[in-house]
Amino acid sequence: MKLLYSLLFLLFVLLIWSAINPKEYFTWFLEVLPAVLGVSILVFTFKKFRFTELVYILIFFHCVILIVGGHYTYAEVPFFDWVREVFDQSRNNYDKLGHFAQGFVPAMIARELLIRKEVVLNKSWMPFIIVCIALAISAVYELLEWAVAAMSGEDGDSFLGTQGYVWDTQSDMLFATIGVVTALITLSGIHNKQLSRCKK
Repeated sequence: MKLLYSLLFLLFVLLIWSAINPKEYFTWFLEVLPAVLGVSILVFTFKKFRFTELVYILIFFHCVILIVGGHYTYAEVPFFDWVREVFDQSRNNYDKLGHFAQGFVPAMIARELLIRKEVVLNKSWMPFIIVCIALAISAVYELLEWAVAAMSGEDGDSFLGTQGYVWDTQSDMLFATIGVVTALITLSGIHNKQLSRCKK
């Protein structure tokens, strides 16, 4: 419990920091909104369903990525400007980290829900279903980005974050896919150990 309270406190502090003179308030709002909504849902459902500590930690880091991106905009996060210069990249690739996390973290959330709620009886189908769920989330997010950009015009350009890259949407979904697969390969064993101590 102390860990969860600490993570929640750190997120609150980071959110306050990010709201102080962000690059663009409209983009900040759009980027931090999923984090605020997600954490709110977790808080309200905490007594009915508690995730493993692993999943809560992953959610925390995903929220950090969203909040930092909201403050600077995904195209102008300073550290990734430095990475761009050092590795002679054509763009700031912080958004690719965000989309990797968009596959990585939902994969583990979906995995936990499917296992603990016994949604999938044939376990051999589990990885495929988790990949499909994470990619569906990624696709919906891309559609939302497009809708916001279309409705808000230039105000939505920073949220869309293509930086002139014509294949941005497709590469975002590729990074989400890599994130899902990486999560399942690297964390399934650790996750299973924590799940064995959980109540359904």
